[in-house]
Amino acid sequence: MTVLQENAKEEKKSLSFVEQLVEQDLAEGKNGGRIQTRFPPEPNGYLHIGHAKAICMDFGVAASHNGVCNLRFDDTNPSKEDTEYVDSILHDIEWLGFKWGNVYYASEYFKQLWDFAIWLIEQGKAYVDEQTSEQIAEQKGTPTQAGTPSPYRDRPIEENLRLFRMMNTPEAVEGAMVLRAKLDMANPNMHFRDPIIYRTIHTPHHRTGTEWHAYPMYDFAHGQSDYFEGVTHSICTLEFVPHRPLYDYFVDELQEMEKQHEYRPRQIEFNRLNLTYTVMSKRKLKALVDEKLVDGWDDPRMPTICGMRRRGYSPESIRRFIDSIGYTKFDALNDIALLEAAVRDDLNRKSLRVSAVLNPVKLVITNYPEGETEEMPAVNNPENEADGTHNITFSRNLWIERDDFMEDAPKKFFRLAPGKEVRLKNAYIVKCTGCTKDAEGNIIEIQAEYDPQSRSGMEGANRKVKGTLHWVSADHCVKAEVRQYDRLFNVENPGADERDFRDLLNPTSLNIISECYVEPFAAERKAGEYLQFQRIGYFMADNGSTPEHPVFNKTVGLKDTWAKKSKE
Repeated sequence: MTVLQENAKEEKKSLSFVEQLVEQDLAEGKNGGRIQTRFPPEPNGYLHIGHAKAICMDFGVAASHNGVCNLRFDDTNPSKEDTEYVDSILHDIEWLGFKWGNVYYASEYFKQLWDFAIWLIEQGKAYVDEQTSEQIAEQKGTPTQAGTPSPYRDRPIEENLRLFRMMNTPEAVEGAMVLRAKLDMANPNMHFRDPIIYRTIHTPHHRTGTEWHAYPMYDFAHGQSDYFEGVTHSICTLEFVPHRPLYDYFVDELQEMEKQHEYRPRQIEFNRLNLTYTVMSKRKLKALVDEKLVDGWDDPRMPTICGMRRRGYSPESIRRFIDSIGYTKFDALNDIALLEAAVRDDLNRKSLRVSAVLNPVKLVITNYPEGETEEMPAVNNPENEADGTHNITFSRNLWIERDDFMEDAPKKFFRLAPGKEVRLKNAYIVKCTGCTKDAEGNIIEIQAEYDPQSRSGMEGANRKVKGTLHWVSADHCVKAEVRQYDRLFNVENPGADERDFRDLLNPTSLNIISECYVEPFAAERKAGEYLQFQRIGYFMADNGSTPEHPVFNKTVGLKDTWAKKSKE
């Protein structure tokens, strides 16, 4: 059963305002009762969790109303786009659990858009402007002051046609000429003041090569692409609210050119997803990658889908988080702790439990026979009996966490201390008998005795012991590298900070621990398998991790320790 089918089977909950508008259109019989949405990413970077919110809405609305969601790549700017990004977008959407109806490219409509632009020129509704970009920006005025007409606004139609065709030649100079729609230079909406709709770019296109030299702007290509595909609801984020009149205008003109007025797409806007201690600007994320401030687009500290996948986030947790914050008409800053709580809740149900010691100290069971071992069954997942068990080797020499021992422990310290008993998980109850220190007073070994009748499952294991510790056999474990992550930025809302975002980076956002030990079963896990290091947190093997040299990324802790730390 697919994700969308599962969602359709869930109890109907209160609808978002977007879904309410869609259902209203259905009730009124608009577009013949047909629902078709689209997700239109520009292939100039990797998708991040903000895109995931749009994906959930676009695909979800279509699925819940027996409609279709198209995937359309907005590839109208060859200077920034690449097939690498196309491939990553396809993979990320599929990983999130969604299937597209069709795959389209805005570049497939270049000829239709070109013909539409020619028609606008012929109708006296577009003109070629030879001002510089700075002159055009100044001539547009301000939000409170009307713009002034371009000196080229009233040039003859035939001259506009000739110059526009010249823009699409190898000889055209980039930036020398643009095509502008002739609208209203006094309109209070700045986007309506003779917007640029075509410019010249000589960078070869990743799909069309050097076939084109003049390319449509987003505002000119987007609505028309929706129209060409039969999209009924163009759902986008709030920054496109001021663009909507332009969207509607070009669709109206296209309908007029085609003498068709029975169908038109409708643009609906919802709030973006913003997270604390995170930036969502693709430009800034690309700068972090290009300047090697992070380890690529899939760095586990990045808000990209591939980064979250590498870190160990599950697609279900991301979808549940997005569903929990909802869709509104007002932008908000969401606490990243809410996302981590959703991840923690989901991974608790599906993670394999394994033993790992990140800050090791030797524990010697002095009354356990030298050279003897036992295989102890360990439950893979107490939340799901069907996941079965695996064996972990017990021996005389063990590693435990250094923090699980105190030589002079307070009364409420329920871990290992001289004279105190603890339970070694899946094994025996042991009693600490002492410890050994080096010349500087550092504890280098702890000694304990085990109760042979207290093995898990035996009658002697029933006596109450307050502390339970995890462990690995020192002679049967694998040395591992563990990468722990903190917030990528030091400030709660780096997107609103006036300082350079690079200056806001957290210098301790990555902590690599190279002296860790894991049981062999854990070392054999691969990227994509969700793990819980018992009593520590959730982890996933990194890409390239091997059983001989395992590397793990910490996904999230068992508890939210960040809130406590931030208050200190």
